[in-house]
Amino acid sequence: MAAYIISEVRSLDEALMEQYRQLASESIAAYGGTYLVRGAEIDALEGEASDGFRLVVVEFPSRADAQAWYQSPEYQAALQIRFRGALERRLVMVDGI
Repeated sequence: MAAYIISEVRSLDEALMEQYRQLASESIAAYGGTYLVRGAEIDALEGEASDGFRLVVVEFPSRADAQAWYQSPEYQAALQIRFRGALERRLVMVDGI
């Protein structure tokens, strides 16, 4: 069953964000992930959209693949840049149906 990583992201430092994007994208591909939505503006139909945030949705073949990606050395390198102030976000993982 497919699993999805869903993130609401706001860039804080565009130079660091570009480094993060490159490493994250490479690591996602290496673990079988596919972007379904990447950096889309959010239009809230109900409730409030978080100001300045964009949406990212990545599909992985399975929850195990998504977890392997998140814990991978390749993605941990991207996280180091994220924590240096590249971005803020909310990140969740859900199973498909």
